[in-house]
Amino acid sequence: MQSRTVSQLLSQEITLTDVEIKGWVRTFRAKRFIALNDGSTINNIQCVVDFENTDETILKRITTGAAIHIKGELVKSLGKGQNVEINVTSLKILGDSNPETYPIQPKKHSFEFLRENAHLRTRTNTFSAVMRLRSALSFAIHKYFNENGFYYMHAPIITGSDAEGAGEMFKVSSLDAKNPPLTEDGKIDYTQDFFGKETNLTVSGQLEAETYAMSLGKVYTFGPTFRAENSNTSRHLAEFWMIEPEVAFMDLAGNMDLAEDFMKSVISYILEHNKEDLEFLNTRLLNEEKTKPQTERSDMSLIEKLNFVTENNFKRVSYTEAIDILRNSKPNKKKKFKYIINEWGADLQSEHERFLVEKHFKCPVILFDYPANIKAFYMRLNEDGKTVRAMDILFPGIGEIVGGAQREERLDVLKEKMAALNIPEEDLWWYLDLRKFGTAVHSGFGLGFERLVMFATGMGNIRDVIPFPRTPQNAEF
Repeated sequence: MQSRTVSQLLSQEITLTDVEIKGWVRTFRAKRFIALNDGSTINNIQCVVDFENTDETILKRITTGAAIHIKGELVKSLGKGQNVEINVTSLKILGDSNPETYPIQPKKHSFEFLRENAHLRTRTNTFSAVMRLRSALSFAIHKYFNENGFYYMHAPIITGSDAEGAGEMFKVSSLDAKNPPLTEDGKIDYTQDFFGKETNLTVSGQLEAETYAMSLGKVYTFGPTFRAENSNTSRHLAEFWMIEPEVAFMDLAGNMDLAEDFMKSVISYILEHNKEDLEFLNTRLLNEEKTKPQTERSDMSLIEKLNFVTENNFKRVSYTEAIDILRNSKPNKKKKFKYIINEWGADLQSEHERFLVEKHFKCPVILFDYPANIKAFYMRLNEDGKTVRAMDILFPGIGEIVGGAQREERLDVLKEKMAALNIPEEDLWWYLDLRKFGTAVHSGFGLGFERLVMFATGMGNIRDVIPFPRTPQNAEF
């Protein structure tokens, strides 16, 4: 007999006989009703045990967290809350669970407690829903690029360059930490290291993706990236995943078109294919909002935010126009913003970005043409000499979610920008080669995957949308 999933059985429109299922016990009440879940859906299936004809020792082993194998008949349910249930004819315990030590009990647990038990937290409704959505979003991303003629590229995880110029990178070395080889001037001699040079974990695959775009046309990376930033905020991880498409012969306008279409596509996918999980998380978020002060409550539910993205055209606004709007806004004039906007050149904060999206334009916003001094060296300098062809996409509730730019394709300008920032040409000789041999306009953007999952699930802490978060002083599991 073929074993079925809970999802398959709950979706049946006709009564089956002789069904078989395996899963984990969520609850067992009255020595009769088992709520069984196998991870295929947020919903449990009720399994009804004939306790008078079941061995008492078996009944005692049916505890929360136990893995069991059930055979029985799928029938129309007599109770409320489910259409079908299983009348159990055979029950086997596959793995016991001690009710005194099993941490995931059928009660409300704090997210902090569940992070401490991250190996088991997907047995809760909230985290099983989040991780199913994470999986669906990942599939939707690959699906979108595959259907639009992109090639998937695996950028190196170990690199000798710093794409962002941030300097906050994890070193990769095989040298003896207590007794490393030294040069004559007393510095560590990395020529004797495994790679013969100083190397780090990557902060971005963008620069390498550009090289492939300039031969394959349209490529994307989707892989792990690392930042050694000593930050414990709800929006930072030391290890996270990035999606970075790069396209040859595409300017900033085309980049904005691509990013908008891409974001709408992946969010539309989960709205269509993950309705049960989204409805559960939507209800969870609405209940959470009720506990907040009125002034801190969101104007939109989770599903409303997702529809807000898919149903609205993204408003394109220059940085200069946005600064004027913010400078003259009521929150700025009445000093309600934490960071007051006084002059052009300010680096916008989440509160400013959310104001533009949620209060002023009431739609997703793409800001473009940022001041050159607050953006990376590889962004194309505009003719005014003070702005670059950068763009950020702003969403409700979260602010910036996508950052991208038209890349600087002119060799002389790129070399000048690198010199101004003390970036040695010899470190990026291969990147400069792209501007020597068939240079052309090209563009791309980056999307932090966990930031997207946060937006799609309504979770407030980035540590709750990745299976095993890596943060300062924490590399458990």
